[in-house]
Amino acid sequence: MRITVRHAALSVAALVLGVLPLTAQSSMNAQEQANLKFVLDWWREVIQSRHVELAPKYQAEDYIQHNINIQTGRAGFMKFFGGLGQPTTILPELTNKPAVAFAKGDYVVVIWEREGKDPADPTKTYKYNTYDLLRLQNGKVQEHWDYALKTPKIPYGGAPDGVDYSKVTFKLSPQEQKNLEIATVEFKDILQYGHVELAEKVMAPTYIQHNPNVPTGRAAFVDFFSRIRKPEPIKAEWKDKPALTIVSGSYVFMMFKRTLMDPDDKSKTYPAYWFDMVRVDDGLVQEHWDSAVKN
Repeated sequence: MRITVRHAALSVAALVLGVLPLTAQSSMNAQEQANLKFVLDWWREVIQSRHVELAPKYQAEDYIQHNINIQTGRAGFMKFFGGLGQPTTILPELTNKPAVAFAKGDYVVVIWEREGKDPADPTKTYKYNTYDLLRLQNGKVQEHWDYALKTPKIPYGGAPDGVDYSKVTFKLSPQEQKNLEIATVEFKDILQYGHVELAEKVMAPTYIQHNPNVPTGRAAFVDFFSRIRKPEPIKAEWKDKPALTIVSGSYVFMMFKRTLMDPDDKSKTYPAYWFDMVRVDDGLVQEHWDSAVKN
């Protein structure tokens, strides 16, 4: 990576404090902080302000797009976002800042908080989360994932996986490794194998739940999942293994590749990339985010 960080340290530190909860610990090095700033600048200038003529400054020409509704390649990206409206003034900050954002190695994770109409009562709204995952290569955004459902009646977009997930590795600190182990108990042993009795060992009593269909608090979590998950013998392997896991300080992010039915042709399927993420502090899972919208 060749992104300069010499003059960015103070502004990046302020940015990190602006998008990470104060209780969370960031483990980003200077290069990772620069990568995060680079991606958020790209988002602010090219996506938020629709200055798609600046895309070559930030994106590789052979940019890999996994969103099923957008054609892969930088040209496809520019065509899609250029068609959303005229460019606007580039502001010094993002209008809607991410709820959480961090970088690890060549990867940048951005979690957004959104608001939608409550399907049970259209006069009310509720909050949910989306994510964007970017991979940088040679100083440019090379690959993008999010959780996108196919829009009916439009051609397939997206691209096959560009990176070999099995070969993606990160150097974790001892604390990050411990945080990963704790998160794995929740995501694998509790959620996939149904052992909700383990929640007391790995989840804080004040556990914060951002999935709009699941109640917040550890006790409510246990009550909810004990009714829909029956315990099975825990095995070493995952029933549904994450394609990619990224740990940065307190945050453990997992991306799962799913196969969904094409709304236009039920004989066809397409890939979608779900995410689950927790914040682990003081040896317990404190907070959870995922791709769920309200049922």
